[in-house]
Amino acid sequence: RALLSRPARALRARRGLAAGPEMHFGFQTVTEEERREKIYQVFETVAKKYDVMNDSMTLGIHRVWKDILMHKMNPCPGTLLLDVAGGTGDIAFRFINYVRSVRQRQLQRKLKDHQNLSWQEIFESYQKDKSNSLGDSQVVVCDINREMLKVGKQKAQHLGYSEGLSWVLGNAEELPFDDDKFDVYTIAFGIRNVTRIDLALQEAYRVLKPGGRFLCLEFSHVSNPLLSSLYDLYSFQVIPVLGEVIAGDWKSYQYLVESIRQFPPQEELKAMIEDAGFFKVDYENLNFGIVAIHSGFKL
Repeated sequence: RALLSRPARALRARRGLAAGPEMHFGFQTVTEEERREKIYQVFETVAKKYDVMNDSMTLGIHRVWKDILMHKMNPCPGTLLLDVAGGTGDIAFRFINYVRSVRQRQLQRKLKDHQNLSWQEIFESYQKDKSNSLGDSQVVVCDINREMLKVGKQKAQHLGYSEGLSWVLGNAEELPFDDDKFDVYTIAFGIRNVTRIDLALQEAYRVLKPGGRFLCLEFSHVSNPLLSSLYDLYSFQVIPVLGEVIAGDWKSYQYLVESIRQFPPQEELKAMIEDAGFFKVDYENLNFGIVAIHSGFKL
């Protein structure tokens, strides 16, 4: 409950002063409010087919990208993670699996170091540690879209995830959490869909503890001209067709392709993250820059 107690009056005021009259929605020029509403409608429409379309559009490679993000994070038991725009739970479930694996290895090492224990003592120790398989780790999934959260909750129930997991309806630009609360903030394939990236980055900085880490996985810009041409051909000619065939929705996937082209390139996003106050900001290109992982620390 304490995580949800912070009022956001100051941010609302800052947001109102900073709001610009025109923005991009894909290749269209719209007002800030129109962009916010249109993006909400896109994800409300695609929520039920979101995971299937991710597999189809990326040939399943998005799973590898998310695994790399988790290994880069390398969370230890006790970590408090905020996953923003993570409605379908992909990062949250990976986080839980990763921490459980770390806890299991810790338990095995602990038992090996106590060879003189009786069988009863080993059994009792194992049962005690097993009952807290996450080591007090928690992940809070925050998403602005109710339908995406609904899909994520259904997946969690189906896959058996409940311990250390909570779901919060909230805007990345105006997070409903107190300052200095989280060890890690992640946003995977979500930051290009926020209305004001600068405000989202400021909020990420605010809710992280000193020493906390920011991690962003997002589609980015391919530098190789030949690969870039092939990527454009696939993006504009194939992905909207897949959207129509699988999800019955050409327009939403046309927007998603266009939004990638409008998103800031790696160095520009790095500068924006630094402007928000983060230190030691760097990025790693995956698949020649089709996606990139940006990382920074609140010091």
